[in-house]
Amino acid sequence: MVLVGRLLVGQEKAYLVNGVSTKGWFSIDYTLKDLGNVILNQGVYSRPSRLDGNNYPIMTVQDTYTQFKPPGFWLNIQHDAFYAQHNLSMRNFVLSVTRNVNVTVDYISSPEVAFLQSIAPRFQNSTTKLVFRFLGQNDVELSTNQTYDSLLKNLTFIKTFASGIIVPKSYIWPVDANLYLLPSTSVVLDAHKEGLEVFASEFYNDVPFSFNYSYDPVAEYLKFVDNGNFAVDGVISDFPITPSAAIDCFAHLSKNASKQAVDLLVISMNGASGDFPGCTDLAYSKAIEDGVDILDCPVQMTKDGTAICLSSINLIDSTTVAQSSFSNLTTTIPEIMQGSGIFTFNLSWSDIRNLTSVISSPQSAYRLFRNPRFRNAGNFLTLSEFLATAKNASSLQGVLISIENAPFLLEQGFDVTDAVLNALSEAGYDKQTAQTVMIQSSNSSVLVKLKSKTNYKLVFKVDEDIGGAQNATIDDIKRFASAVVISKDSVFPENTAYVTGVTTVVPRLQAANLSVYVQTFSNEFTSQAWDFFSDATVEINSYHVGGSINGVITDFPKTSDRYRRNRCLNKGNSTPGYMSPVQPGSLYQLITPAYLPPAEAPNPYLTEADVVEPPLPPVAAKSPTSSPPGTPAAPTSPNGQPKFATSIIVPLMAVLLAIFSLF
Repeated sequence: MVLVGRLLVGQEKAYLVNGVSTKGWFSIDYTLKDLGNVILNQGVYSRPSRLDGNNYPIMTVQDTYTQFKPPGFWLNIQHDAFYAQHNLSMRNFVLSVTRNVNVTVDYISSPEVAFLQSIAPRFQNSTTKLVFRFLGQNDVELSTNQTYDSLLKNLTFIKTFASGIIVPKSYIWPVDANLYLLPSTSVVLDAHKEGLEVFASEFYNDVPFSFNYSYDPVAEYLKFVDNGNFAVDGVISDFPITPSAAIDCFAHLSKNASKQAVDLLVISMNGASGDFPGCTDLAYSKAIEDGVDILDCPVQMTKDGTAICLSSINLIDSTTVAQSSFSNLTTTIPEIMQGSGIFTFNLSWSDIRNLTSVISSPQSAYRLFRNPRFRNAGNFLTLSEFLATAKNASSLQGVLISIENAPFLLEQGFDVTDAVLNALSEAGYDKQTAQTVMIQSSNSSVLVKLKSKTNYKLVFKVDEDIGGAQNATIDDIKRFASAVVISKDSVFPENTAYVTGVTTVVPRLQAANLSVYVQTFSNEFTSQAWDFFSDATVEINSYHVGGSINGVITDFPKTSDRYRRNRCLNKGNSTPGYMSPVQPGSLYQLITPAYLPPAEAPNPYLTEADVVEPPLPPVAAKSPTSSPPGTPAAPTSPNGQPKFATSIIVPLMAVLLAIFSLF
């Protein structure tokens, strides 16, 4: 989009463009000198506007070629008929450009048959290729007065003046009204049969696409170049880093391709909870199928003392309990969370297992919902059932059992720590070495107790964003844990979804022989900083190669496992640019002062007081059936931050508005 300069204000006009009255500012009304007062800005309102202050000018075709010296150059002539009405010849312009010895044009495309026919004779013996661009299937091509859908049925005619076609991706892989893929069409095979190259267009990383791709843009590109039946000859994208990596690094990898990043552990977050309701049999089966190394189970306790796998102690977060006959059990327990909930320890296992599951959609504020077709699919598991499932999966390296709220549960009569140890013992995990057992908690008191009872690998979860850790704090963690879980922001801190730099948290923890796992890696573009080009693979690569982390915790294990198998890793100086890690803060530094967001306070350091806790209390004789009276306010860490599990994302209302406009 062009930002109108002062000299152009008030000169808005209306013209017929392709037969439609269009109002705005048009280049035909200005000289190049006039447009020298005009700068470019971001015209897609769902994308950040913070780089608009850089005063990027409008460039001529020759200036663009001379300044950037691209490996290939493509001219798209969109409105020849419109310019002809105003005595401007795009044909003459194109021919003058191609006669310039200092400019090499590789492709010329247009959605207008007459224009391509007019220049075709001049390029019969040229290396420049002419490409016919298809618009919407019901749109009318003016020079033939036919719809583009009709022209698609006559590719023999297209071949008389073009060597290729551009088609919107929906021409090849259509989707239904619910954004699920329909069977592919024969467009690519038909065009190839006629000797036409096929270029697919309308690829964007930051716009909702088919749910079949699980919000993974690499997966979408692979569907067009590596589906076993056909492959397009090229793609047109707003984010070229993604198709470049997809084609060169990921295409035609076998499912059993060896792991190039063997030092990166893939740990599930509630199973494959990006595709199915978390902690259900379907989510766990999908995670195993998708190549996860460590399968996780967040343990909760039921009223009858059964240890189960569930993403939250609050049933409202993952079930339809609020719409069930148990809705009257809503209560407030400040020690556990802010607000009210219906808690697992108030219902029996038989009650919970009959509840309907609900898939999590952490980016739903931006209208990004997960796999609605399976929104309520899958059955919950007890911890024992989970362990049996994991033990039968030969591909797994191990399991991760998460224990939270242990002090509170002990006061209610539930010893979750002993319940976990008993389940592991009954499943035989204390007598085998084939699979690693990790037990994770943000309560050091839990890990200290486990340290004295077992040799399982203990993992300390830091439940807040941190900017560093004191030496004494790290020494304290080493007393009871061999690994630490931290947030993404604790590695690459952000401000309004821009990475501002890198902390020393990872190298300092690793220097103390502590493995560092980072959470949560999701595929939705709104969960990622802008630096990663709305591509989960770019983000993972930056944390692995640039951040040197030991593992990712993810609700989309397939994306992370596929990343480890790509052929562009471990190339040293031969690593292609699109597989190099993003430099922390490089994009933020391009923002001009007037467009900088307000400065944010740095994340606090992790102190001994944040880590050291008193021993666990003894288990109470009886669990109350309701919230105890006079419950105190939620505890806070010494730096003043409440110890609640929170998820914060920079409000990007422009994203919401833009996505609404698409449907």
